[in-house]
Amino acid sequence: MNVKILKFTTAISIALLLSACLRVEVATPDKPININMNVKIEHEIQIKADRQVEELLKENSDLFGEVNPK
Repeated sequence: MNVKILKFTTAISIALLLSACLRVEVATPDKPININMNVKIEHEIQIKADRQVEELLKENSDLFGEVNPK
């Protein structure tokens, strides 16, 4: 008799728990999502050259513009 009461109580408990669950719905938005990003990229390129190459660039500065060795 206790087994019947336990089964009945379990069934009622499960039914109550399932009926109390909230419905969750995932829907797509009507309008597309716009993401505006302002990105600023700065970079520097530094070239290290040995002294012979620096002298060569100084002699032919009209090819590459002004050379300022550090």
